[in-house]
Amino acid sequence: MTEKHTESYEVVVVGGGAAGLSAALVLGRARRRTLVVDAGEPRNAPAAHMQGYLSRDGMSPAEFLAVGREEIARYGVELVRDRAVDVTPDGDFTVALASGRSVRARRLVVATGLRDELPDVPGVAERFGNDVLHCPYCHGWEVRDRAFGVLATTPLSVHQALMVSQWSKDVTFFLHEVAESDLADDDLRRLAAAGVKVVPGEVAELVIEGDRLTGVRLADGTVHAREVVFTAPRAVPQTGLLEKLGAEFQETPFGSYPVVDPTGLTSVPGVWAAGNAMGFAEQVVNAASGGYRAGAFINGELLMADLDAAL
Repeated sequence: MTEKHTESYEVVVVGGGAAGLSAALVLGRARRRTLVVDAGEPRNAPAAHMQGYLSRDGMSPAEFLAVGREEIARYGVELVRDRAVDVTPDGDFTVALASGRSVRARRLVVATGLRDELPDVPGVAERFGNDVLHCPYCHGWEVRDRAFGVLATTPLSVHQALMVSQWSKDVTFFLHEVAESDLADDDLRRLAAAGVKVVPGEVAELVIEGDRLTGVRLADGTVHAREVVFTAPRAVPQTGLLEKLGAEFQETPFGSYPVVDPTGLTSVPGVWAAGNAMGFAEQVVNAASGGYRAGAFINGELLMADLDAAL
């Protein structure tokens, strides 16, 4: 019986988005043998463009990732389209892939991001990333001054309704399954001050005509003409590998995320988290920055560990 060969790397990066590619770029330039495991499911795939990234404003997410893959390849970083399904700490780390392959790493970067669970309202999933949006910093300028709707998912959606009023003065806040009594008095006063119209009642569907959103229909049949709808998906962190490793987590208003130090190091020695695997609010530019920081610190740690071993 032939023993299955396990390839060894200095660093395995799980996740091929902005955070993972940025970490891999730094490590490749530092001459570290690095592998990126990319399942090919970027969170921002539905979006036609990304904004707010200096020098890359308006670039499509697909083009951004393609350029990033080309860049890491220049420095000998390998990328495999696969999924990490298990990890075993055994001095180093053995990462099992869905294809049946296994790889070993001295250090591990988990940049697996999160997935969005959208409200179960007909039309939301179909238009998400087009005229159903979640982030005004990502898309507000492009839809400025249009008729906005905000579909509440929790009482915290008040914040979203207030924020988007910076980009349009025609904002309607649909409470959907949130009761008006669940809103704080201060929130109601702020909504009034911002000129946001509050509409109680369950939303039945979004009205789509041709290839554009034209309105929001309530369960009672009432239709409110709207051109854009903002809503906050439920963010589900993809942190299964960190859970298997026994990493410490903390509860936040947006879910459970790993406890990390300023470099992204988790409570598990040798394991870093970057991008949305470490927090809800990591936009592309923040994720890339976090990946860079993790890569630089990992290289330094490996260097010192090797020098200490040589002594």
